[in-house]
Amino acid sequence: MSRTVSNLGAQHHASPSRAEQAHPLLLPGLVFACLVSAVVSSLGAPLVPAIAAMDHVSTASSQWVLTATMLAGAIATPTLGRLGDGRHRRKVILAAIAIVAAGCLVAALPVGFGIFLVGRALQGLGLSLTPLAIAAVRDALPVEKARPAVAILSITTVTGIGLGYPLTGLVAEAGGVHGAYWFGAAVALLALLGAVVVVPASRARSVDPLDVVGALLLALGLCCLLLAISEGEDWHWLSARTDGAFVAGVVLLGLWIRHQLRVAHPLVELSLLRQRAVLTANAAALLAGVGMYLLLSLTVRFVQTPTSTGYGMGASVVVGGLALVPFSVGSFVATRIAPAIARRTTHAGVLPLASAVLLAGMVMFSFARGSMTEIFVLMAITGVGVGGIFAVVPGMLLRSVSAEETSSAMSFNQVLRYIGYAVGSALAGVILASHTMAGHTYPGDGGYTAAGLVACGMWIVTGVVTGVLALRLHQPEPPADERLLAEESLADAESAA
Repeated sequence: MSRTVSNLGAQHHASPSRAEQAHPLLLPGLVFACLVSAVVSSLGAPLVPAIAAMDHVSTASSQWVLTATMLAGAIATPTLGRLGDGRHRRKVILAAIAIVAAGCLVAALPVGFGIFLVGRALQGLGLSLTPLAIAAVRDALPVEKARPAVAILSITTVTGIGLGYPLTGLVAEAGGVHGAYWFGAAVALLALLGAVVVVPASRARSVDPLDVVGALLLALGLCCLLLAISEGEDWHWLSARTDGAFVAGVVLLGLWIRHQLRVAHPLVELSLLRQRAVLTANAAALLAGVGMYLLLSLTVRFVQTPTSTGYGMGASVVVGGLALVPFSVGSFVATRIAPAIARRTTHAGVLPLASAVLLAGMVMFSFARGSMTEIFVLMAITGVGVGGIFAVVPGMLLRSVSAEETSSAMSFNQVLRYIGYAVGSALAGVILASHTMAGHTYPGDGGYTAAGLVACGMWIVTGVVTGVLALRLHQPEPPADERLLAEESLADAESAA
């Protein structure tokens, strides 16, 4: 971490003319682009019931409107990050925003569920914008402006979800499912115009070759695994198709890991996982991602289920989106609390505490979800838990890796988070589908209880794993002459978040 901060400062002070050329609206423009990508990625969850009814697809299949986006984000983040790590960064940023706009246009057209999923996958490429935007401001702004800018950009995903869900509901109420994506296309094009004006050209530098084989192995492996998870109920869990897809996914990801450890310029630097702090941070990001989207998917569908089922709230799409606002509020509150706890204990020590908070929230979801008041309360509780994890994970990584390793470490952590999102989304669909009787549209109430208990078990495991790793974690102190600079940078980032 100390070397990262020192090199960052030297980089900016060595090129003041570069910083002076930065557009005054660079940060607002990039924040807007990242927020738009986050809002667009969230255009699936509140609309899942409406999309399932509109396109006459099963419960498990309708969850792919979320899974496809997160899967595409997991695949695109390391690939676009590598392509944008050099003189082509401006082109990559503009291309990513343009692809998001194109994905919204495809999804806005009444062309069937299959093409609709293609549009949602294209929208997922926007999830790679945040790392690219962070690299752009670090390259273009002086160090005293770059630190708070990086902190602001790092929380745009959570903020975008908080804005996206209720906004999606309002637009869908007025213009239907396709109207929500016409809106997404309009704001994405606006973000593209802004980026054309404010994003600077990158400084000329050597660029490592793209690991095409690694990108293909990662994409195919994740697709096979998520296909087995999502379609296992329809295909039957012990069928040849399900088992074949699962085995193929495991084999392909095994080959990807082997390839990453041997290639000269890997897509992801897996050797960093030998460091216990990096392993702990990545495990927490993956598990928190699964739990977060499992909860979000279940909650939105539960509150929109008709009261005629005997358990649903019969809420509109708007109310379904508003039900998640307490989650974002709780996440924001956690960004104020978690750093203070970390200073009194350790960053890793926050993880089991956050897992305990999430366990409490999921116990409430499993057994006390009979009113909107209870839904709001449990969403606020779980928001604090998820926010606590995401508030300390970046600090753990930055304290543990050198400046040369920071980009790879952060990129892999983002990938694991998006994989968790995709698995959580698919898992919600699988559990509810298994509790849906033949010929019925909606699952039984027991399906939500079962999903909640699965989440409880996951948070128990998360708390135990991160607790054990935290106890065994040894964080070496930075050199005395660099310690104050490192602590100042962390304090600035945590305060801005």
